[in-house]
Amino acid sequence: MKRFVTLFLLVISLSIFAQDEDKGAIQRLPNGIQRSTHQHFSPDGGPVDKVNVCPPSWWLGMKNMELEIMIHDENIADLKPTITYDGVRIESSKRLASPNYLFIQVQIDTRAKAGRFEIQLKQNNTIVKKYNYELQNKSKTRERIQNLNSSDFIYLIMPDRFSNGDPSNDLFPDMEQKEIDRSKMYFRHGGDLQGIIDHLDYLQELGVTALWLNPALENNQPYESYHGYAITDHYNIDKRFGDNALFKKLSDECQKRGIKMVMDIIHNHVGDKHWFVQDIPSEDWLNQWDEFTRTTYRAPTHMDPHVSDFDHKRMTDGWFDHHMPDLNQRNPHLAKYLIQNNIWWIEYAGLDGYRVDTYAYPDQAFMADWGKAMQAEYPQVHHFAETWVHGAAVQAHFTEDNNLTEGYNSNMPGVTDFQLYYAINEALDRDQDWTGGAARIYYTIAKDFLYEDPMRNVVFLDNHDLSRFYSMVKEDDDKFKSGIAFLLTTRGIPMLYYGTEILMKNYSDPDGKVREDFPGGWEGDIANKFAKEGRTKKEEATFSYVKKLANFRKKSNALKQGALKQFVPENGVYVYFRSFGNEKVMVIMNTHKEEQSVSLDRYVEELGGKKAFRDVISERDLPIAKELKVPGNQTFVLQLR
Repeated sequence: MKRFVTLFLLVISLSIFAQDEDKGAIQRLPNGIQRSTHQHFSPDGGPVDKVNVCPPSWWLGMKNMELEIMIHDENIADLKPTITYDGVRIESSKRLASPNYLFIQVQIDTRAKAGRFEIQLKQNNTIVKKYNYELQNKSKTRERIQNLNSSDFIYLIMPDRFSNGDPSNDLFPDMEQKEIDRSKMYFRHGGDLQGIIDHLDYLQELGVTALWLNPALENNQPYESYHGYAITDHYNIDKRFGDNALFKKLSDECQKRGIKMVMDIIHNHVGDKHWFVQDIPSEDWLNQWDEFTRTTYRAPTHMDPHVSDFDHKRMTDGWFDHHMPDLNQRNPHLAKYLIQNNIWWIEYAGLDGYRVDTYAYPDQAFMADWGKAMQAEYPQVHHFAETWVHGAAVQAHFTEDNNLTEGYNSNMPGVTDFQLYYAINEALDRDQDWTGGAARIYYTIAKDFLYEDPMRNVVFLDNHDLSRFYSMVKEDDDKFKSGIAFLLTTRGIPMLYYGTEILMKNYSDPDGKVREDFPGGWEGDIANKFAKEGRTKKEEATFSYVKKLANFRKKSNALKQGALKQFVPENGVYVYFRSFGNEKVMVIMNTHKEEQSVSLDRYVEELGGKKAFRDVISERDLPIAKELKVPGNQTFVLQLR
């Protein structure tokens, strides 16, 4: 009865709110759909439309063979589980508040063989429910799961906005969002995994060595389901993108081309239509409040020695949005669920890394445990965290082995380097002063001592949340190319947002403007920018510039893993060297609007006895003379000969 009363009150409250029926590109809500409102989720049980067994399968050969299987089915909490299969035994089982969940702790030993068996639930020795389960052999192919590292060049794609390779999966009548409309930035547009597979040759030509997708798991939400960050099923790809088998095929096809796969995951929140939110296992599965309470977004509350309990709790337990309930990772069964899910996807799809969304917002003790568990099972897999924060020390706090905060180690190898993002944008936008302009880059990289290894950080110029880089430099072609040159020659792992290479532009006001469709990804598009003949002269020149630098980087050990030595900028000119063995690359970035004569005497410690430069872009040889003239807002990438 309590559940039906709650639903009735929810319906009444929804009817009070006005519909968002803006007729235009910025319409957020489909007609007739209301925004989610605050509610309390109670573990009352009730009918179960779809049975869930999580994880749905497992593998032999894992380092940790303790498994917790969560079964979600109607009125099963008090049943007794049994498994009759050699090498597999039930250690214990536990129910939570809801009658619809049973958590089974299973131990798998070395006697177990790959095969299928039944999990039976009994009452008084009578089988009431049974579920098929499978153990498979863990892959022994060494090349299948690789190490994402500083030799890679990541390309970020929002699947709904890249290419529609299979129009037949655009809409499904049984899903919450019924509309597809490319004229509206918050509606679904129809991009899918097949569309990405169809254009892997384009990425390979560009020089891409790793593919990062915004979340492709099911987002069965009534609005804004396109971006992927409101997950409703952790074990299934959204069927409007394809299915699990197609996702695995994408990973396999990438591997054939020397492209690694990075999956985007979220531990902080889910969509409010997730099956374990609609039918919650226990009150503490979520961080619940008496009224809607949004997070403060203040990451320093984690390391501030003077922080108030109120501010820290609101940061970690506050919600991201009304339709994104905040997960409580302090619940040990939820923590186990999330960790096992991420291990499952690595083995199933052969993933090479995770990008962890909203890393600063979940419980940090859990995040440290997560990192430890990932490294224990797959030490070769690289992960990096989204740390949209301010200040190098705050950002570095979230990386492993930095010894910045007593008693805390994140076990997180790398982060998204927002500090370097701020620095490059400032360098290209304002004149140098003591700490600003080009000096901002110098001071940022000078703080690399805060990291155990800054080469693990992901460097970028824009992404799905930020204004596009071409707009940020006010469509100045020279500044744009300088930014690309910096991206592909500085330390760390460079990442390019889809379409940057063809000068896609716009400001994130709102963010839907920077999530436009890639031209040519849909049948009937006026121009196909995937093909040379579809690009304008300027777009082709930009594509070729990125391609040349990216492919040079693939062959350059100096740029992939070399040491970096930087010189204090003068008159807006920032110079640094990358060195590995006998190879050395010099980068001269003139952020001043006027041409600068750069005296080379200052750099003799790096130039040594070299006689000439090879300009990477023009492929011309230049003598090493007393000075070098660098045009305004341009960057030279020079290989020492």
